[in-house]
Amino acid sequence: MAELPSMKRVDKVVWEIPTSYKKGMLVPARIYATEKLLKEMDEGVFKQVTNVACLPGIQKYSYCMPDGHWGYGFPIGGVAAFDLDNGVISPGGIGFDINCGMRLVTTNLTIKDVQPKLRELIDTLFKIVPAGVGSKGFLDASQQQFKEIMLEGSKWCVENGYGWKEDLERTEGYGRIDWADPGKVSNKAKERGIKQLGTLGSGNHYLEVQVAHAGNIIDGEIAKKFGIHTPEQIVIMVHCGSRGFGHQIGTDYLKIFDGAMKKYGIYTDDRELACAPFSSNEGQDYYKAMACAANMAFANRQVILHRIREGFSKVFKKSAEELELHMVYDVAHNIAKIEEHDVDGKRKKVVVHRKGSTRAFPSGHSELAKLYKETGQPVIIGGSMETGSYLLVGTEKAMQDTFGTTAHGSGRTMSRTAAKRQVHGESLQKDMEKRGIYVKAVSMSGLAEEAGIAYKNINEVVETLAIAGISKPVVQLKPIGNIKG
Repeated sequence: MAELPSMKRVDKVVWEIPTSYKKGMLVPARIYATEKLLKEMDEGVFKQVTNVACLPGIQKYSYCMPDGHWGYGFPIGGVAAFDLDNGVISPGGIGFDINCGMRLVTTNLTIKDVQPKLRELIDTLFKIVPAGVGSKGFLDASQQQFKEIMLEGSKWCVENGYGWKEDLERTEGYGRIDWADPGKVSNKAKERGIKQLGTLGSGNHYLEVQVAHAGNIIDGEIAKKFGIHTPEQIVIMVHCGSRGFGHQIGTDYLKIFDGAMKKYGIYTDDRELACAPFSSNEGQDYYKAMACAANMAFANRQVILHRIREGFSKVFKKSAEELELHMVYDVAHNIAKIEEHDVDGKRKKVVVHRKGSTRAFPSGHSELAKLYKETGQPVIIGGSMETGSYLLVGTEKAMQDTFGTTAHGSGRTMSRTAAKRQVHGESLQKDMEKRGIYVKAVSMSGLAEEAGIAYKNINEVVETLAIAGISKPVVQLKPIGNIKG
């Protein structure tokens, strides 16, 4: 249990660490958590969220969501917005797996349809969606095609037969970031990324078949608008990002920013918070390279969806259209974007860093597609492979309080090493199958790392978000089949 710093409770689930806590803090730090979740947070969270509060140009607060835990530079679950002229951009505030994110897909199948074919379905998907470290995708892109993917994201995939036109309006930013510049990406990064389209990767990334039990539908009206309308309906959730491509871009620019900090006279207590002024040449170069990785990640998840549609069609002997494999949404949770928000009573453009945290825009927001203007943006929060996940919706309160942001998952409470000491992969796999969850994994040690006991209680994380009003629960989704790297 962490030793809690001096903080005050400003709301039921909102805690504030004042600027007097640490020399150099420009704004207070705010943590969203129940008392239980707060006490379970590692000390690294408090150190990192207050270190972020020292970065030049930070606006309002340095935030940590209820799934927060120690990360690289920022805590995972961290949120911070910076002034465009006087603020910075930091790879540690975005994450190495740039645009790691979630994608949710509905079907017209029920658990009765899928249960008899579950093993065949998961085995099929395991074969056609490569997982694990260094895995290569089926899309063998040329250098010119990969350049187009860096520029166009999901749009390239749809135009080349790897998706449906409707997928684009169901993706954050229509699956494309328009300030990408492949000229700002190293050849080494391009070499790492070009063969990885359509791959899950390893760690906490997954492809999961889930069921929306009737008793787990919290807001039936919004659930129907999102495409969840039938008791015991089957959905598919994907969690992955830009793979080695984004990681190499992060690595490249951390080295560049090391020198930039000296050049611009920026000092931080933590080298992992290497940054550059957002308006500087170095800052803008990274921003454009980051957009290339984000577009690649959108394309990666789009190709995976294409393969999921092929896999379901093969197993159920129907077309993807007949099975109604429609996307609900695709949302990023490792990214930085220029957005307009209220700061000290004025509308202001800021660069919002979300590191293991999710955009949660409300109904009527100008950036939402017409499809979600009335409801607000779907929010996908992944839990552990044993406990399930949630679909939520964005709120106006999030816009007011957290720069339109909410949590991204349940969040780890245990290191991967500690999990492997306590859990045996083969035993976990057999135990989960007895409980009705069929899992295929590339590595049994990797499976052990992802055991449910290594994660926070997803229900408590979501309850925190609901109490705070920064997103509204719609449906809880339970796993029945899972593919892990």
